[in-house]
Amino acid sequence: MLTTNGTPNGAGLLAADTGMGAVTLRVGDLDGMIRYYRDGVTLDVLSHDGPVAVLGRGTTPVVILQHSPELKHASPRDAGLYHTAVLFESREALATAIYSVASRYPGTFTGSADHLVSEAFYFTDPEGNGVELYFDRDRSGWSWVHGQIEMATIYLDPNEYLREHLGQRGADAAASGTGIGDAVVGHVHLSVGDIASAREFYVDRLGFETTAAMGDQALFVSAGGYHHHMAMNTWGSRGAGRRGLALGLGKVEIVVPSADDLGELGERMSHFKVATRDDGRSLAFDDPWANLVEVRAGA
Repeated sequence: MLTTNGTPNGAGLLAADTGMGAVTLRVGDLDGMIRYYRDGVTLDVLSHDGPVAVLGRGTTPVVILQHSPELKHASPRDAGLYHTAVLFESREALATAIYSVASRYPGTFTGSADHLVSEAFYFTDPEGNGVELYFDRDRSGWSWVHGQIEMATIYLDPNEYLREHLGQRGADAAASGTGIGDAVVGHVHLSVGDIASAREFYVDRLGFETTAAMGDQALFVSAGGYHHHMAMNTWGSRGAGRRGLALGLGKVEIVVPSADDLGELGERMSHFKVATRDDGRSLAFDDPWANLVEVRAGA
């Protein structure tokens, strides 16, 4: 039996309990971006040390903002971040965040969709970084056909969603600038130059499995049967080469369960001659478009 990355019996795959860590953004207006993710998205400021602010929920970082005012915005045709997707634990929690962003930053809403596996609402932060806020439907209702997850893009009325799921508790929380429940990075979606190179790197080498593909336009990958932990598309970036230093995506973090999993990944990347930085706690490497990926062990 071959997995979707062509290896026998699951060898060469990321561990099933792999998940996403925080997304680092280089930003020009640190105070303004803190306000957006704190007052709009309803994340908490976990730390703010000089030029670096960490926002998340509880003890879990979601977005790390690095003040980089010397940098300029990249071209919209460049590779980089398509969106950071923040996963909420309940529809009420998601509705609270949607209401908060819509109330304080109404011009940043860009769309919404029922994807069958999830319910998603899309925004663009003040510096042009895509943001998805979403809730997962129960896995028992997901449909797999010939090894690929069935997803769709069905219109989801945001006002109807708020009427159905917000409630007084959520409205009060949003009004006071707080959120409800836990929130984590559920997945990260990248803009890339071509899908073949994305598949070779993220599936064949890094060890994700393909969960869905749209020809040469988009690829969705995950560990452990999730609908996707990462996605890559060429919708606005076809043919893009390696990124230069610019505002926007600074780093994507992946969390594997154990140090043994990290060691196995290090051996695999070395086998494929991927240049890797190992500081004893994490592995860091660039994808084909110079997007920095860092993998650390959760335990």
